[in-house]
Amino acid sequence: MRRFLCIALAGGIAALGWGSRTEAQGMAEFYRTHPLSLVIGVTAANGYDLYGRAVGRHIGKHIPGNPTVVPVNKPGAGSLTAANYIYSVAPKDGSVIGIFNRSVPVAPLLETPGALFDARKFTSLGSSGNEVSICVAWHTAVVKTWADLLTMDFIVGTAGPSADSGVYAAVMKNLLGAKLKIVSGYPGGAELEKAIETGEIDGRCGWSFDAAKASKPDWFAQKKINVLVQLGLHKSAELPTVPLIVDLGKTDEQRQILKFVFSRQEIGWPFMAPPEIPDDRKRALRQAFDETLHDPEFLDDAHKLGLDVNLISGPAVERLIDELYRTPEDVVAKVRTLIASQ
Repeated sequence: MRRFLCIALAGGIAALGWGSRTEAQGMAEFYRTHPLSLVIGVTAANGYDLYGRAVGRHIGKHIPGNPTVVPVNKPGAGSLTAANYIYSVAPKDGSVIGIFNRSVPVAPLLETPGALFDARKFTSLGSSGNEVSICVAWHTAVVKTWADLLTMDFIVGTAGPSADSGVYAAVMKNLLGAKLKIVSGYPGGAELEKAIETGEIDGRCGWSFDAAKASKPDWFAQKKINVLVQLGLHKSAELPTVPLIVDLGKTDEQRQILKFVFSRQEIGWPFMAPPEIPDDRKRALRQAFDETLHDPEFLDDAHKLGLDVNLISGPAVERLIDELYRTPEDVVAKVRTLIASQ
């Protein structure tokens, strides 16, 4: 038995690139005595919450020491509350990870109030997939298509000006001429969905297609909503006749702006840890995240929830963020102007 354990431990060291048995043992001891906090930057039942909790149910078994994973929702300001906490307040020892809105990484670039971090310094574990979002109208709304949006008034709700639903609606309104009235202040996706059902608002622009299908399958099955436009850099194969937002720009400048704004969809569902965590724990968390997204039990769990999974590695997410930060300043300045008026 002792020989077997030594061989298994040596294999773990080789797989993770740890420098010594002592380092591996220290890692396991740390996580045996430190629960892993999973900060979720949205309210319960939101798409980010579904992905976060699904990963949280499985990632502990892929981390040395098999820590208990404790999910906690910390919504507010389009996930900026959670991002600020992870960046500045949470321990930088590998005991805290989180998932927050894909809008967060560009918030400082857009000078969003309350974005108190440098997004390039987060420790990215990776993403559970890139994403197409949608703009939808309740079936009783007069707006049925993208063309209708250009001629008829349409009330949409948002969690706030920095959230996808706020930024995307503002760009559609101020760049492309959609006749949107934007109502802010909804705490999260569940509240937006309730407001749509009760007729308080007509729809929502900036809703993950995967999350929508997972949280409201009956809306699609019973044709309670109409999808007006796809929001991202690529179309979903399930919506072949619905226009794609980046194809609607009429000038080179408009197309450049649309590409910058909707590039965040490629970040998808970002899982992050604080900056400057120890290198060995960074490697362990990244490997655990990768293994979780290939874990048959996790994939079965995700399938039952209606969640698509397509691993994007931690380094790949960091490259995407770096690329966004290399966008020409004049383009970024125009985007700031567009979203300032909601």
